[in-house]
Amino acid sequence: MSLQVFNLPDLGEGLTEAELVNWLVKVGDDVRVDQPIAEVETAKSVVEVPSPYAGVVARLHGEAGQTMDVGKPLISVRAVDDQTAPNVPAPSRPDGGNEIPSAADGPGILKPPSPAVSSPASSAGHAGPVAPEGSGNVLIGYGTSGHGAGGRTRPRKTSQLQPAQVAAAQVPAAQVPAARRPAAPQVISPLVRKLARDNGLSLSVVDGTGPLGLILRRDVEAALGGQPKENPLHVAPALAGQPRPAAVVDPKSGLEVLSRTPLKGLRKTVAANLSRSRSEIPEATVWVDVDATALVQMRQQLKKAEPSGRAGSTPGLLAFIARFVTAGLQKFPELNTRVEGTDEGTDIVAFDGVNLGFAAQTDRGLMVPAVRHAEKLSARQLDAEIRRLTAVARDGKASPAELTSGTFTLNNYGVFGVDGSAAIINYPEVAILGVGRIIDKPWVVDGQLAVRKVTELTLVFDHRVCDGGTAGGFLRFVADAMENPGSLLADL
Repeated sequence: MSLQVFNLPDLGEGLTEAELVNWLVKVGDDVRVDQPIAEVETAKSVVEVPSPYAGVVARLHGEAGQTMDVGKPLISVRAVDDQTAPNVPAPSRPDGGNEIPSAADGPGILKPPSPAVSSPASSAGHAGPVAPEGSGNVLIGYGTSGHGAGGRTRPRKTSQLQPAQVAAAQVPAAQVPAARRPAAPQVISPLVRKLARDNGLSLSVVDGTGPLGLILRRDVEAALGGQPKENPLHVAPALAGQPRPAAVVDPKSGLEVLSRTPLKGLRKTVAANLSRSRSEIPEATVWVDVDATALVQMRQQLKKAEPSGRAGSTPGLLAFIARFVTAGLQKFPELNTRVEGTDEGTDIVAFDGVNLGFAAQTDRGLMVPAVRHAEKLSARQLDAEIRRLTAVARDGKASPAELTSGTFTLNNYGVFGVDGSAAIINYPEVAILGVGRIIDKPWVVDGQLAVRKVTELTLVFDHRVCDGGTAGGFLRFVADAMENPGSLLADL
């Protein structure tokens, strides 16, 4: 029997496991090379995993919500020339062709750049030919052979279903040819899937109002019909007529246990990094109050001077502070290093450039995307890159490289309405700078009491790489730049 087992591939950056969020196929479905078969959530992002094989789904090796180990079986696919495979009609396009548009063309598909081992991806008699060049989505350890880098001889075409074809989707699956049977609900956004999953809603019953039936957030909210969101920390109530399960009492507190939530995915990785940071890094903290009035006024003046066609182009305050930070790290490079153990001992690794990480709050938790070579960017360029990375992180589309390449972190916790924080260093970095909220406070200016825009800067640093003089010098540099931004920006 020609049965091909697809193991969960290496998702990059040393990740060893992923949570199976949702299956995009079921047993008995046809699959094509590059067709997304499952949606998985790693500690870094949510991605769709494409199949390197073509055939019929024979077995799914896991259930939604289960944590899967890299290298363990994910799905088994039986080649369609197998005598035991069902006789499935050949798929066709509305225009009479024999290639079905693949969902792999959508965003979020996993396309690691690493070279792959060639694997068979098609069989004689398969419903629809596969281009001889092979798969366009090469996974680590999997892939299809090809001649050159082309991958496909022609671009996929966009499906344009007619009303009659849409109505055909209402016919029982056994009566519908495989080519007209959708492999999975048409959803791109991981946030939309999460909203449905958290509320126990199956996307298969949701009608999409987006282009080509794409399911949008408003469609899920409409399907929920105002249902209250289920709190995952509470045990579901007993069904009508059934007794409530016996309560589990915590022996230490004597209180009833409402639920147990496994520590996994992003939260598991965050917990491991924070624990390692606390256990390995001898950290110290310095802080200073800063009169940011001049910086706030400078930005207000720039906003007033914006050309009519460039409204909103003035960089945010965080971008200006980021520019001051990169300048400060060039004067105090000890804070832009990493401590690494070797066979010979311990090394302090210095870098030619600054990858400036910044904390971004998302639905999946706190993430730290990094601006590559931030020292080469102006405040306006930094602002644009910070906005871009924040958006992709919140959409769950940030790449592992974008989330793990930082060499120094800037944390603007002032957006949460707090003044200061003893932050934990983002391991394996050696320092993190926190910025509190900017508020009106009494301040002495030229011997007179005045109301000024004041914020608090807090620097947490690894005492192994430098002493208080270096840390204080860097912190004072950034503070002075915020208090007199014009003088510093004139030299940048």
